[in-house]
This record gives sequence, structure tokens and C-alpha cells, in this order.
Amino acid sequence: MSVIDQASGVVLAQTQVPAKAAELTAAVTVLSGLDLHGVVVTADALHTQRTHADYLYERGGHYVMTVKANQPGLLARLRRIPWSAVGPCTQQRARGHGRIETRTISVVALDPCPDGRGEFFPHAAQAIRVIRRRRPLRPGGRWRVVTVYAITSLGGADADPALLAGWIRGHWGIENRLHWVRDVSFDEDRSAVRTGAGPQTMAALRNLAITALRLDGVTNIAAALRHHARDASRALHTYKIT
Repeated sequence: MSVIDQASGVVLAQTQVPAKAAELTAAVTVLSGLDLHGVVVTADALHTQRTHADYLYERGGHYVMTVKANQPGLLARLRRIPWSAVGPCTQQRARGHGRIETRTISVVALDPCPDGRGEFFPHAAQAIRVIRRRRPLRPGGRWRVVTVYAITSLGGADADPALLAGWIRGHWGIENRLHWVRDVSFDEDRSAVRTGAGPQTMAALRNLAITALRLDGVTNIAAALRHHARDASRALHTYKIT
């Protein structure tokens, strides 16, 4: 499990997860060595847990957490908010990668509680709904609509709808900026290193290489790896050894 800075793509910390069931505990472990004061943490829906919300609050941090079926009660309450009365707060449009996408963002304060039932989630200040409409650019492409719900500990004075939407989208982009790079550019899935501390060590080295290239301003990791492979001294320059 890794912690990545959305803005720079830099890997900040890493810890080994011995089994899938231990991932929730590992989240606290990997964050324990970081200064979280004033930091906004995003995570997969698996980590939308009350204990995690309390942990971040106690460390002085904030969260933006997506809500899915692993929290059925919370998801149902978010869906029942009268979003039609709230209306869209902002809309974003993007074109690229062979598709066109629009994102409509609605945000509502959770104090006072919009459904009159008391606390939604520990330290939650706002509820978020993002409606994504995506269509391939090819002729005849159909629109695909996905609705995503999220909650945040940040109030309206600290984070406006556009900023919240940017953090949510930034979290979705981690898959391409880190996991995809390790799986494809570094061919991690086919690695023969599988025993002892080997896998964790190799993952750390891959993260180190990605971080060094990101800090050097690289946007295309695959091209940068080919560039460095042609001359061993280029790696020394990237790591500021020479």
C-alpha cells in the first residue's frame, strides 16, 4: 500500500500488506509516519470507515471519502438527500483519450442535517454527488452515466465544489499515474520476485524510480525509462548524484 501526492505524483510512503483483509489496518500504518496536519486524504471506498475518519481528525487531517455499497446505510442516506432541490453547483467538461466527459457536481452542508436523522458520519461537514456522463468520440457512441457519492470533513468555507471535484477526480487518476505505470511500464505483475522481503523491496525501488522521474518533471514514465536505459549516467543525473 502506498501514499501518493496528487499534485506531484510523488510516492510519500509505502507499507507491506500481508493479506487483503489487513488492508484497513495497513492504512493507519502507512499514514503514521506522515505529518497529516491540514492535509486532505482521499482513499478508495474500502477505507470509508468511521475509525479512519476519527484517526484523521485526531491527527489534524481532513478526508474526502467516496461512499459505495460497503457502507449501505450511509449510501442510502446520501441517495435520499433531495439533490434536485440542491441543484448543480458546478459543471466540468473534458475531451481526450477518445471520449468526451461532463461532470456535474452538487454539494450540500450536513449541518443542519438535511434528512433530520442526526450525524451522517464522524466529522462529516458536506455531502457530494458527482454525475459523470461519458461518451466515446467515435460515431454512434452512447452516453454512459455514473453517479458517485462522497463525504468530506471540510466545510464550505474550506473547500468549494470545484475543489472537491478536483480531489475526487485526482484520486481516480492515481490508478493511471501509479498502479498502471508499475503494472505496465515496470511489468510488475510478471515479476519473479515473490518470496521474503523481495516483493516489498522491489515495489519500493519502483516507487523510488517513479518519484525521482516525477520530481524531474517527467510526464511520460515509459519514454523516460527508455531514455535512461540508453545511458547509465542519466540515472545519476536524475538522482542528483553528479
